[in-house]
Amino acid sequence: MIPRIASSTLERLAKGFPVIALTGPRQSGKTTLAKSVFKDKPYVSLENPDEREFALRDPKRFLQRFPSGAILDEVQRCPELLSWLQGWVDERGIMGDFVLTGSAQFDLLAGITQTLAGRVGRVELLPLSAAELLAASKAPSDLNATLFQGGYPALYDRDIAPPDWFANYIATYLERDVRQLIAVRDLTQFQTFVKMCAARTGQLLNLSSLGADCGITAVTAKQWLSVLEASYIVTLLKPHHRNFGKRLVKTPKLYFCDAGLAAWLLGIRDTAALETHAARGALFETHVISELMKQRLNAGQALNLYFWRDHVGHEVDVLIESGQELQALEIKSGTTFASDWTDGLKKWQKYAGDEGIQPSLVYGGTASYQREGVQVWGWQDIGQIAPSTG
Repeated sequence: MIPRIASSTLERLAKGFPVIALTGPRQSGKTTLAKSVFKDKPYVSLENPDEREFALRDPKRFLQRFPSGAILDEVQRCPELLSWLQGWVDERGIMGDFVLTGSAQFDLLAGITQTLAGRVGRVELLPLSAAELLAASKAPSDLNATLFQGGYPALYDRDIAPPDWFANYIATYLERDVRQLIAVRDLTQFQTFVKMCAARTGQLLNLSSLGADCGITAVTAKQWLSVLEASYIVTLLKPHHRNFGKRLVKTPKLYFCDAGLAAWLLGIRDTAALETHAARGALFETHVISELMKQRLNAGQALNLYFWRDHVGHEVDVLIESGQELQALEIKSGTTFASDWTDGLKKWQKYAGDEGIQPSLVYGGTASYQREGVQVWGWQDIGQIAPSTG
């Protein structure tokens, strides 16, 4: 197992909450992490029909089997159990008593909000971060390889090619998660929708255009997109709310949570194809956004990530909010620094005034340095961008 940064966050939260909820996409390492941190707790998967039937039929006796708590995997499959769990942990008053894991965050969060509010410490686990791979000496040394492979643990623990693994992952995802979350009659059409989303990673979301390209309505596109969000396939980066005297774009930007998965959906089957692919810049931006998310989620912090664009086209790729301070970050996939890369940052800095701290720029080169009042980071040093403390 590659050590996960979120381990210390789980241990910290287990000291102050009776229930720990560990959510994230399928195959991101949730079960492995839970078993590693909570070694002494028995493990039960509610995907197991016998265990699920027992929990549904007699939840009280089901919980009585675990006098020292337990890891309950895929708990969203048995939401009724959460009501019984509330009374159980309230009566026992033991911190870190039960660990819940799940892949469909909407179902799990609905149950937590309704029955376990104030009793749950939550950690969202995305695939492996660059920092985790680097610490384990498994990080690809080449940027194209990084974008092609992504961060799912199986691609670093097994001898399997990314195209083979992603093909099976999507097929399994469609059959399990999609059928559980919504009634989709035509899974082929839904898979087309996922591919069309990959073609738009890093772009402003246009539901009407997205739906039209897939032969569905904008309403259906919105519903299907919520499924992709619920299962951590995509995320929406919202525009920042402070306008600094400018009219702002109010539409969110669409990003995949894993650049490797997006690359596979775009038909990229080897690293050489990435060198000249039209989507390379968007995939690099996707990778950087994903890394920023992992930094914050692994630390148990709010994301506090936004973008900024006004109505005349001035734009900053990312705004990192920390209290009243804002750090602007520009993302460029090129390997050689160009002087005009900082133009957007400088314009935004004038608008932000005292609220803006030193801006940063991440690019596809390897050197990190200061230039023109901007901290420039090579792609391998992205982990050094300080996480938000908000």
